[in-house]
Amino acid sequence: MVLDIWRNLRLALTLLVLLGLGYSLVLVGIGQVLFPSQANGSIIVQNGQVVGSGLIGQSFTGPGYFHGRPSATVNAVTGKPQPYNADNSSGSNLGPTNPALLSEIKANIAAVKGQVAGPIPGNLVESSGSGLDPEITLQAALRQVPAVARQTGLSQAVLRRLVEQRAEGPLLGIYGPWRVNVLKLNLALRQREGR
Repeated sequence: MVLDIWRNLRLALTLLVLLGLGYSLVLVGIGQVLFPSQANGSIIVQNGQVVGSGLIGQSFTGPGYFHGRPSATVNAVTGKPQPYNADNSSGSNLGPTNPALLSEIKANIAAVKGQVAGPIPGNLVESSGSGLDPEITLQAALRQVPAVARQTGLSQAVLRRLVEQRAEGPLLGIYGPWRVNVLKLNLALRQREGR
């Protein structure tokens, strides 16, 4: 009986080390070799400074910047809104008929009204499921071009080209819309202006 317990304990420890530690290390190693940027958080560095991650949205509230999706993240301790809080990724979980959701969308529409030409795309007023979405649709970025042109002094043609150069197609060519990473776009804009 003691021999069986000892044998089972050794087997459990061996499997724990092989599958719990060994498997994880192998996957981390593969990630580091094949996808080093993604495995390290897609960190974006400009002029030797970390400016963000290509995977996490940021708030751009100043004039002359493209705006991303609203964030519904909250402070985990207080429960109060804390936009783009990567420590507490979540959507609002408000249903489509909830008055709080309708009020939030109306406030977001008011906030972007002067920043968007034509009809306002939904992804500029509705928060994403994670609350940290770094991308907007190509259409949403192009609708912001006139306002950014007025605020920066750059021509709309230059800004349109800047947006289109950073557009990424649907995943595997079929899943999802054309999209633009707002942080990368704003960094290119800042570089273009010499800010």
